[in-house]
Amino acid sequence: MSHVLDNYRQLIARVDALCNGIAASLAERITCSAGCSDCCTSITIFPVEAAAMREALEKQPPFQVEEIRRHVAKHADGERCPLLLHNHCLLYNARPIICRTHGLPIVYTLDDQRNSDCCPLNLSETGSVSGSDVVDIDKLNTVLAAVNSMYLTQSGSADSPERLTIAEVITQKQR
Repeated sequence: MSHVLDNYRQLIARVDALCNGIAASLAERITCSAGCSDCCTSITIFPVEAAAMREALEKQPPFQVEEIRRHVAKHADGERCPLLLHNHCLLYNARPIICRTHGLPIVYTLDDQRNSDCCPLNLSETGSVSGSDVVDIDKLNTVLAAVNSMYLTQSGSADSPERLTIAEVITQKQR
């Protein structure tokens, strides 16, 4: 059933290419690096992201799967992401799309107003940022929602919850 994640994998590849390009373009203006977890809060994710995360978890050695599950269960109720251990993500390669954009400049719509945001640790020097160096979260979320819809149809999971917490994804064994 892994093929039902193909659209999601293609989206991840494009998002990673976009984010890597932005990070390279802004180079020294981006201070986020390995071990920076200021943006890592407890979030909810779409079922397609949950399926990809579960698949990545199950590819780990069994002892590691149990260690990750125990760690996540212990930290499930906190404000920080339960996958964080010593400021590093335990499933970094399977992190959700929003996590892939953390720290980069974004634009989004709120109350019919276009807004921009960026990690306060980044872009500390004044000046503008090129439009090609910004992630449009609204567009990205629209594509992600479409990919999720296709996943739900293809996997026969139409009755899945709309969103899941990472703790739910990791601690519940696959049925």
